[in-house]
Amino acid sequence: MTSTIVAGLDLGSTGVKILVADDAGAEVLIRQLPTPWRSGAGGTTTMHAADLLATVHALLALAAEGLADLRGPEARIDAIAVSGMGESGIVLGPDGAPISPAIAWFDPRGSEQVEALPASIRSSFAGRTGLPLGVQVSAIKLLHLRDNGLELCGAQWLNLPEFVVASLGGRAAAEYSLSSRTGLLDQDTGAPWPELMAHLGVTDDFLPPFVDAGTPLGEACAAGLPASVAGARLTVAGHDHLVSAVSTGEFADDRYHVSMGTAEVLLRVLDAPLPFDARDRLAEHFINCVRHVVPDRWVLVAGVKTGLLMRRTLHLVGVNDRAGRDALDAAVMEQPFEGTLQSGDVDVAGARNDDGVLRLSMHADGAGPADLFSAVLRHGNDEIAVLIDAMDREVPPATSALLTGGWAGMRSVRRAREQVLPNVRVSDRSQDTAYGAALFAGRLLTPILSHPLTKENLP
Repeated sequence: MTSTIVAGLDLGSTGVKILVADDAGAEVLIRQLPTPWRSGAGGTTTMHAADLLATVHALLALAAEGLADLRGPEARIDAIAVSGMGESGIVLGPDGAPISPAIAWFDPRGSEQVEALPASIRSSFAGRTGLPLGVQVSAIKLLHLRDNGLELCGAQWLNLPEFVVASLGGRAAAEYSLSSRTGLLDQDTGAPWPELMAHLGVTDDFLPPFVDAGTPLGEACAAGLPASVAGARLTVAGHDHLVSAVSTGEFADDRYHVSMGTAEVLLRVLDAPLPFDARDRLAEHFINCVRHVVPDRWVLVAGVKTGLLMRRTLHLVGVNDRAGRDALDAAVMEQPFEGTLQSGDVDVAGARNDDGVLRLSMHADGAGPADLFSAVLRHGNDEIAVLIDAMDREVPPATSALLTGGWAGMRSVRRAREQVLPNVRVSDRSQDTAYGAALFAGRLLTPILSHPLTKENLP
């Protein structure tokens, strides 16, 4: 019987997951609940803070119950690290209470605020922040909230994982990889970008003190926690895709780590940030150059919305469960990768990272569900090829790729990506991000915590 138990809590776009592991790194249990989004008109999507916390508490209760069944009533979780989606967060008022819901990163609102930005901010946004300018970044959503009456003066922003840690009893902190997603962080200085903060109408204390991923932030003491969770040490693990990338313990600089969720993200690790001009060029292709969860390391983040398009295609053809998805996967694999229709019979658009709207154009009769899904996969390959070409102009080409995430479980998806990515390997874990977060939690309990996290001592 092991002596310590840790947990990684991952706030994903589709589900909130908890993975409990022992001190040998073995998975003990995994539990998942749906992410409590509320859908509105025109693709608007929000999440109330109370709904998120209710989900987290329910998940912790499920984990505690499962742990007691497996390890006995005395078993307890000693440390928790929280990872999650970027761009979405909660605005807290002067009294520390939430004053706005979280807006989803894929919510379309904010185009008016993008157009209204001062020219000096628009022209330098990508070079400064490492992000393409668009409605996805938190700063634009904050401008939307401000322009619709939300008072930001005296308020504070927390990214979702930071908010959960603070709500469980930890201290408020701004983790660098998540802060990089807001558009408020100057990648060269590692501090808030003064010009954008002034345009937003806030001061530097709108963001809490910056910390590295894995920094100890206190202990779980919120009311209503299971006894086996109370007292667990807390930390923020960081942006989900980056946490997934360190879950294997490897750090291959010449490898694509491909995280396949609602967004499909290709990551490349860098020893140093690319210069302003390179960040500006990459942003033209919606590629980010931002801070990693490992201090003094940076990542290229190239995303497409293929997972979103695949999910919408499944719903379009009436597939809503695992059995139906497996049957469709088998049907696609019975076809050649190029499909059985004539070239041009089906056109697909929408995977680009500034899009996400599935558009199918049928120019001939006879297309079935397998034909449509296969066409969506090929469209995803085309968009990924554009991203790879852009990255290869700035850094040496990658020589291998590791696929992680739910979509990698489909044979047809793996076959498709083998056409566009080099030397593809597939992770054998079902929850890489939650596992990576659990490793950060484990680090809270080890002497290695006294040393800075580096390439050589990954969690």
